[in-house]
Amino acid sequence: MPKPLFKSPTSYVIDDDKGQLLGASIAIDGQWRFPFNDSVPDKFKQCIVAFEDKRFEHHPGFDVLAFSRAMRQNLLSKKVTSGGSTITMQVIRLATKHKRTIWNKLLEIFMALRLELTYNKNEILALYTSNAPFGTNVIGLDAASWRYFGRSPDKLSWGEMAAMAVLPNSPSLVHPGRNRALLLKKRNLLLNRLNRQGVIDSATTALAELEPVPDRPMPLPQLAPHLLQRFKNDHRGKPLGDTRIQTSINAALQQQVNDILEQHHQVLKANDINNIAAIVLDVETGATLAYAGNISHREDPQMESDVDVIDAPRSPGSTLKPLLYASMLHNGLILPNSLLPDVPTLIAGYHPENFDLGYDGAVPASRALSRSLNVPAVKMLQQFKYERFYDFLQKAGITTLTKPADHYGLSLILGGGENTLWELSGAYANMARVLNHYDKYNGKYDPADYHSPVYSIPVKTRPTLEKSGLLDAASIYYTFQAMEEVMRPGEEMLWQQFSSTQRVAWKTGTSFGFRDGWAIGISPRYVVGVWVGNTDGEGRPGLTGINTAAPALFEIFRLLPVSRDWFEMPVGEMVKINVCHQSGYRAGQYCDDVDEMLVPKSGLKAPVCPYHQLIHLSADGKYQVNGNCESPDNMVNKKWFVLPPSMEYYYKARNYQYHVLPPFREGCTQAENSNTMEVIYPKDGAKIYVPLEADGSRGRMICNAAHRVPGMKIFWHLDDQYVGETRDSHQMALNPPPGKHLLTLVDGNGNTINIGFEILSK
Repeated sequence: MPKPLFKSPTSYVIDDDKGQLLGASIAIDGQWRFPFNDSVPDKFKQCIVAFEDKRFEHHPGFDVLAFSRAMRQNLLSKKVTSGGSTITMQVIRLATKHKRTIWNKLLEIFMALRLELTYNKNEILALYTSNAPFGTNVIGLDAASWRYFGRSPDKLSWGEMAAMAVLPNSPSLVHPGRNRALLLKKRNLLLNRLNRQGVIDSATTALAELEPVPDRPMPLPQLAPHLLQRFKNDHRGKPLGDTRIQTSINAALQQQVNDILEQHHQVLKANDINNIAAIVLDVETGATLAYAGNISHREDPQMESDVDVIDAPRSPGSTLKPLLYASMLHNGLILPNSLLPDVPTLIAGYHPENFDLGYDGAVPASRALSRSLNVPAVKMLQQFKYERFYDFLQKAGITTLTKPADHYGLSLILGGGENTLWELSGAYANMARVLNHYDKYNGKYDPADYHSPVYSIPVKTRPTLEKSGLLDAASIYYTFQAMEEVMRPGEEMLWQQFSSTQRVAWKTGTSFGFRDGWAIGISPRYVVGVWVGNTDGEGRPGLTGINTAAPALFEIFRLLPVSRDWFEMPVGEMVKINVCHQSGYRAGQYCDDVDEMLVPKSGLKAPVCPYHQLIHLSADGKYQVNGNCESPDNMVNKKWFVLPPSMEYYYKARNYQYHVLPPFREGCTQAENSNTMEVIYPKDGAKIYVPLEADGSRGRMICNAAHRVPGMKIFWHLDDQYVGETRDSHQMALNPPPGKHLLTLVDGNGNTINIGFEILSK
């Protein structure tokens, strides 16, 4: 006996969470042959036994009566008109592919007897049902049912099933436009036989005879073609089990997501944006509920719709910023609203800019995240260390950072690396899962909550609980709170007024050159990820996450069951501390406007407010004074919120409540180390290229400085040569030649700053 009995390659088949067909691919030998199915529909069993082998349940694999009758008929007609083979013998012939000779017939009889000793009747019938030919290149009832009727076998009527039962006897009957009458005749003869045997009644027989027989083969469903291809690749890389899998996909949701992507594609392609992908994950299990790897326009090769973007590494833009914010909270480096610098920055030759090219001077960390400001994010990564963040991302399940941390540097937080929609969506699902489980696990953490998404039916496992996790629940909670504050496209803040609207924490991302638009949304139950762009990497004007991906994201969320429930605040992971109202830092001795606030426990080691200090004023409060010009008895001591000059320069223009320090009274000398003047641009050590103007001449660089004292003059020197003075607005246009230069600023009080920079020739 052959082991295994059937070795033919099978089609790759994916089913939805209810077992219905999502898609299939033809086997490598060109046949539609689904993997073995041990479940045989009762209708088919009744039909095939009545038509092929009426004593199937009773013979030992060889039917003497049927074989004798066939021999007599063949001798009388002087040609082969009947084979006399049992279903068991046909299984052997299908498995061995023997030619029809007398010797092979005797061999089939012997092997059929052995088969009956090895398998029971139901198993033999299942082997036949899965491997019998059903015309053209269709093998097995499962494939035939979908090819000829567009439905699974369990949904076929008696007329349809009877047509299926007569096909293996003469599979050439099914061919578009041929032998319809003969097939109909054989089918109806079988229906009448079933009626005479009492299997079906006369009414059922009459109705079944009115049904048409199969015409041309139908295309199989292709609801998730990219998931099918992913399953094929995964199975070839690690062949476990057969080539059919029941996935976690919800077929109805999958179709709706496909429709939404198609609608958006029709609009996007007017701007030559050809591709869009989306994924929906269940937070609790990480199971994939919808997997649309791309639009499906195979008729147009330029669309490259066969590319599965969900698993393609792309630049993620700003979508990693929430992970950094959560890490900073978890490690006690910031509090949720700690002020972060937002000023022109140059770090080791790297010059990040905000998307709107403007600066706030200083901005609360939560608002920097919700507004997706680049400069504060780079400042945070500089403080956190990019090597440390690189390690964190790998622990969080990101595998696409294939080069060392130094290769990415600080650009890692602005899309300098590559990520996939699969892993990034999975990382946010992991965070939501940890937060959901905090109360369930009584304040403990399960390391297994961090895992990649799955597309098969997930298997439940018992948690292994630990006291701490990769991220604490409180840090995740505040991260999602900041992400929920992001203004939704086209809705301003009005979404909060409608009870039918999902509460969603979300983040967009736009890669350099407008090549990728991202949007990822998180609720307690679902994570939705959307990517928009061109698979060939071509950038397009307006290809931003907020303009292209976010509208599709919220349309998909509207498909999901509405729940206004939000993540429970993990109070057990928080402590109540005094926080400086103006700076968001832990309140220090000079903070007089204090808020009592719940923060992550790690906030106990967060820095104390560095921006409040005690200043000494004259009795009328108009001037700063010191011991050199005023008696301590006549001084008024006051707590004051003071930002460094460069931060203050931008901050005071956007925050009317900010009070600039009073000037020093005439005759009072300032301390030598007082920080009253700062160069905003260029930074020390900067390397600058000044582009050519339209007429070919070299352009000018605009230098910028800030001084804390209103009306104070600053005298500018380039390479020890005086170039001019400024008052109030301290900007100076310079045209230095290529090479290294020294910029010197001197204020009216004699304070001096020296900045070295280099002008590049190309």
